[in-house]
Amino acid sequence: MSETQKTAVVFGLANKRSIAWAIAQKLHAAGWQLAITYQNERLEQEAKDLIADLPGASGFMCDVSFDDQIAKLFEELKARYGVLNGIVHSVAFAPADELKGDFVNTTREGFRIAHDISVYSLIAVTRAAAPLMTSGGGIVTLTYYGAEKVVPRYNVMGVAKAALEASVRYLANDLGPKGVRVNAISAGPIKTLAARGISGLSDMLKSHAERAPLKRNVDPGEVGSTAAFLLSEAGSGITGETIYVDCGYNIMGF
Repeated sequence: MSETQKTAVVFGLANKRSIAWAIAQKLHAAGWQLAITYQNERLEQEAKDLIADLPGASGFMCDVSFDDQIAKLFEELKARYGVLNGIVHSVAFAPADELKGDFVNTTREGFRIAHDISVYSLIAVTRAAAPLMTSGGGIVTLTYYGAEKVVPRYNVMGVAKAALEASVRYLANDLGPKGVRVNAISAGPIKTLAARGISGLSDMLKSHAERAPLKRNVDPGEVGSTAAFLLSEAGSGITGETIYVDCGYNIMGF
């Protein structure tokens, strides 16, 4: 690593459709050194094949639902990189059965899982990363419009995303004095592996394209470019915010 090259950790790579992958590509193009994580051995080979396309990037296995794996990862990152400048949190999950039917039927366990993986993991990762962000930097997570408006069948994930956005504000307040910025990107619907678990996704994409002022769905690369901006010096005055990258969908009433 050169004295001027910055290092970011990207959480949540699953495959080439992952928003995490789109962000990693944009960061790499901007000159960042990358550590990219994937959840488990099932995803390992595809993740490594993708990471190999980004010279200088390294892959690490980490399931963010386990504190010991987070701790082990950051020990490895400290030994290899010393200082971190950016964190990308592109992790969310709710059991498929919770994304069907009515929200009132959400189970206690489904609620716990959705919030543990989709929300608490940001807090846990931020806490582990902060001691290595000695020169300040940025943290970016991914949210969705269902955090503030009802999106049929998004159910408990909408509630989890609302909690995630609130967490961004509290983390931004905690880490601001250290020069670390924390923001969320509210992306329009994208056909990722995780999104395929939402029943009615095709209808959601169609409706979004029809109602958004730009009359189309957002491209993952556009989300990646926004994340790269927020982590760069160009975004140095922005923290605690949710930035919409949804072709303008969120501004519409009827």
